[in-house]
Amino acid sequence: MAAIKALNSRAEVARAQAALAVNISAARGLQDVLRTNLGPKGTMKMLVSGAGDIKLTKDGNVLLHEMQIQHPTASLIAKVATAQDDVIGDGTTSNVLIIGELLKQADLYISEGLHPRIIAEGFEAAKIKALEVLEQVKVKKEMKREMLLAVARTSLRTKVHADLADVLTEAVVDSVLTIRRPGYPIDLFMVEIMEMKHKSETDTKLIRGLILDHGARHPDMKKRVEDAFILICNVSLEYEKTEVSSGFFYKTAEDKEKLVKAERKFIEDRVQKIIDLKDKVCAQSNKGFVVINQKGIDPFSLDALARHGIVALRRAKRRNMERLSLACGGMAVNSLEDLNVDCLGHAGLVYEYMLGEEKFTFIEDCVNPRSVTLLVKGPNKHTLTQIKDAIRDGLRAVKNAIEDGCVVPGAGAVEVAIAAALVRYKHSVKGRALLGVQAFADALLIIPKVLAQNSGYDLQETLVKVQAEHSESRQLVGIDLNSGEPMVAADAGVWDNYCVKKQLLHSCKLKKISASELSEFCQWLRRKYWGEWWRLFYEMLRYRLLMTRTNIKDSELKSDLEDLDSEYEDLALFILPMFSLLCIHKNDR
Repeated sequence: MAAIKALNSRAEVARAQAALAVNISAARGLQDVLRTNLGPKGTMKMLVSGAGDIKLTKDGNVLLHEMQIQHPTASLIAKVATAQDDVIGDGTTSNVLIIGELLKQADLYISEGLHPRIIAEGFEAAKIKALEVLEQVKVKKEMKREMLLAVARTSLRTKVHADLADVLTEAVVDSVLTIRRPGYPIDLFMVEIMEMKHKSETDTKLIRGLILDHGARHPDMKKRVEDAFILICNVSLEYEKTEVSSGFFYKTAEDKEKLVKAERKFIEDRVQKIIDLKDKVCAQSNKGFVVINQKGIDPFSLDALARHGIVALRRAKRRNMERLSLACGGMAVNSLEDLNVDCLGHAGLVYEYMLGEEKFTFIEDCVNPRSVTLLVKGPNKHTLTQIKDAIRDGLRAVKNAIEDGCVVPGAGAVEVAIAAALVRYKHSVKGRALLGVQAFADALLIIPKVLAQNSGYDLQETLVKVQAEHSESRQLVGIDLNSGEPMVAADAGVWDNYCVKKQLLHSCKLKKISASELSEFCQWLRRKYWGEWWRLFYEMLRYRLLMTRTNIKDSELKSDLEDLDSEYEDLALFILPMFSLLCIHKNDR
């Protein structure tokens, strides 16, 4: 401690038991914030930003990203938990709860003199055994629609209320199954989430196609087209300035008019190629023709296309170009040379929908679409944001289940089974490390405890019932949150992702060891100084340069500088070497 104080007299130092107390306090504080979110019966949190923006959520990942966490240990735990959500897509709240409980259980033994290294050895042994048990209890099944519906429903009911979750479940599963291609990884970016602020949240639905957030720019173009060919292009149909400086010169007004017409003809030739293709493919039928262009289309070109019954949309977003090709078929073209039928996609229905002053273009009834849209509806912004967060988690849950090829029972059944296996296993562990195994087993039970508590049941009584039922039946028994009684999670259709549980065991163990083995905690500068650090740096440096350049012998100025040096010694020690370098540079000049 003396060495650190010599470097920085204002450093805050905590060692040994004090360092562990700092970590435990931070972990338990974060645990208390998130524990009421867990499970279908968890409660919402209202987050209010400095600007007054409100967000309602029970998603642990959203909470940890939005909260301003200042404590370094709590911030580290939050980063571990959010990293799991970024990679796997779920398990944030469970991660924080188990980490906090691991530190709490470790504190009981460390306070009695057990060294943190012994606890860490026990945790390592417990983690290895827990992963073995997880491999044994996982259920390998063919991921058909019914199983995926159960997985998505389990995930979504922890984010939104049951009625809305049931509506979203089918939409989420069908969207993933639609974009899924055998032999290719599932790309969830091909599921566009579009929001419309109107009607009820239960009106959210799956569109087997695409929704563009703009409409046609010509009043004479059709608002509804059935059985339409789709031309997707990235071609400029308007006058553009050249990339290099250029110009044309003329002697008379007639010469100028000829040059203008020649320039206009260049665009008209491009438009005529589109019209010729439309006449070719639609000559013997009443099929429609739609052009979706990433670049601009000028009014003259729009007018020409409208006269020939072509619906044209300009300035389509770049991210939608790939989705359009996958949804409608065809290909996006960068040139209008050699246009043919193979370049065209097809949609059964294209229509424009107006919501207030906003226009939306729906492209539906596509054949075998590989890109779809989830249209989220709701009465306000808070509801829309909440549904979008829930949908993202549901999509990841379905994707994980397909890629894993297996699932594990939910409702706390896996945690109860692993804890029971660890209690039996600890007797084979030699030495005091078995206490670490026991602590790990007790910490895992925080999940069924909190599930019962959030549902309004006595956590100890409910846990005892579940453990007794598991011991007698040797089945994976969880908690029925509607009755508080034990239930076989598999029979109830409550399934969790295998990869989430596996990652949970890895991450919580590593974070726990790093926290429990921390022997010294240093905070180099008190947080209150950081806000004025640069102001003081500037003032002290300015005073010294002023005295050097003008050779001022002002005693008052010297006194001010000495006061700053004495009050903020750590900053003065940093500035003096820099000031010396500045003086050397000045002398060299």
